[in-house]
Amino acid sequence: MLRAYPSPSIPSPKFVTYFAGSRRPWRRCALWLTALLVAGSALPASAEPTPSQALPEKSLGECIAIALEHHPTLKAAGASVEAANQHVWVAAAPYLPQLDAFYSLRRQQTSIAAQIQTGGSAGSTQAKQLQTSNFYSTGVTFSQILFDFGQTLASIRSAQASERSAENDRTTTRDTVILNVQQSYFNVLATRRLLRVADETVRQTSKQLDQAQGRHEVGVAPKFDVTTAEVNLANAKLNQVSARNNVAVARETLRNALGINGPLDFDVVDNLATSRVRITDEEALAIAYKDRPDLLSLFEQETAQQEQITSLQRQYLPTVTSNGEYNWQGNDYPLQDTWMIGASVNLSILNGGLTRAQIAEAKANLEVLKFNEQGLRQNIALQVRQAALNLQQAEESIGVAEKGAQQARESLELAEGRYKTGVGNIIELTNAQVQLTSAEASYVQALYSYQTSLAQLENAIGKPVGLEAQ
Repeated sequence: MLRAYPSPSIPSPKFVTYFAGSRRPWRRCALWLTALLVAGSALPASAEPTPSQALPEKSLGECIAIALEHHPTLKAAGASVEAANQHVWVAAAPYLPQLDAFYSLRRQQTSIAAQIQTGGSAGSTQAKQLQTSNFYSTGVTFSQILFDFGQTLASIRSAQASERSAENDRTTTRDTVILNVQQSYFNVLATRRLLRVADETVRQTSKQLDQAQGRHEVGVAPKFDVTTAEVNLANAKLNQVSARNNVAVARETLRNALGINGPLDFDVVDNLATSRVRITDEEALAIAYKDRPDLLSLFEQETAQQEQITSLQRQYLPTVTSNGEYNWQGNDYPLQDTWMIGASVNLSILNGGLTRAQIAEAKANLEVLKFNEQGLRQNIALQVRQAALNLQQAEESIGVAEKGAQQARESLELAEGRYKTGVGNIIELTNAQVQLTSAEASYVQALYSYQTSLAQLENAIGKPVGLEAQ
C-alpha cells in the first residue's frame, strides 16, 4: 500500500489512497505517473524568484535608460556619426593652408662642365671628365586655394548634410531599441500575469478534484467525475509548466533587448494596465511626417547629393591657387638658398568626359533618393494608420475582455455551487473553469496588445504620444 507523505508537493492523502485502491495495476501506474507530474510541476520555477529571493524592481523608463547605455547597435550608430563628423573636416581640408617639408640626398655622377654649367669645348678633356659627388636638397612648400567658385564649399555642405543624416540614422536606431525594450518589457508582464492565471487554474482544479473525490466517496458522484477532475488537473499543470517557461523566455528576451551580457538581476514594475491616450490618424500622420528620423535622414541625403552635384559642376570652372617654396641645395654645406612665390590658375579643358559622367551619376542617385522618399512616405502612412487602428481595437478589447472575465468568474462560482449541492455536473464545472481561464488570458492579452500597439504607434510617428494626447 502506498504511503501518503505530508508534503505540499505531493497530492492529498485521499488522492493517494484512491491510487492505491485501484483494482487495475496498469491504471494504478498511470495515475501514479500523473501524481508525479502534478508534484513536479508544483515545484517553484527558477524564472520567478521566491519571496525570499525578491529582486529589486525597475520601471520601463529605467530599462530604456539601461538599453540606451549598453546596447551595441547604439554604440555602432554613435561611431558612424563620429566618422561622418570627421568626413566634414576631410572636405574642409582643401580650404586650409597646405605646408610640406622635404629633404633629399642624391649621390650622382656628372661632368665638371655640367656641375659648373659652362659650355666648354666639345673636345675639352676637362669638360668630359666625370666626377662622383653628393647633392643635397631641402626646403618647404606652401599652397593655398584662393578661389574655386565654391567647389570646396559645396563639398563641405554635402559632408555636413551627410553628418546630419547619420545623426538621424542614430535616432532611428535609438527608437528601434526603445521599441524592442517596450515590447520585451510588456511581454514579461503579460507572461507573468498568464502564469498567475495558470497558478489559479491549478488551485481551482485541485479544489474541484477534492470535491469530486469527496462526493464519490459518499456515493453521490460517479467515478467519471473523479477521472475528469484528474485530467483537468493534469492539463492545468502542463499549462502551468508552459507558462513558467514563457516567463523565463520573456526575461531572456528582455535581457537581450537591453543589450547586457550578464543575468537579469532585477524584476520589472507591473504597469500593464496604465491610463489610456487618444490621438487621431491625421494628428499622428502629421507628427510622423515632421519627426520621423528615417524620413529626416533621407531629406539630408538628398541635400548632400545635391551639394555633391554642385561641387562636380564647378569643376568646369578654374581654380586659383597661391604657392610658395623656399629651398636649400648644393653639393656640400653650406647649401645655397633659393625661394619662389607665385600663383597659378588651373582649368580642366578635356578629361575624357569624366566630370560629365560623374554629374550624370550623381543626378541619377538623387532621383533614386527622391523615389525612396515617396515610398517611405507611403510606408509611414501605412504604419501609422495600422498602429492607430490596432490601438483603437486593443482599447475596445480591454473593456470587453474585462467584462468577459468578470462574467466567467461569476459563472464558475455558480457552477461550483450547483456541483456542490448536486444540481450540476462535472462537465458544467469543467466548462466554467475553461471559460474563466480563457477569459482571464484574453484580458491579459488585451492589455498586452494595447501597450505594444501604443509602443508601435510611438515608433511609427517618431515620438511619444502621451504629451500629444493630453
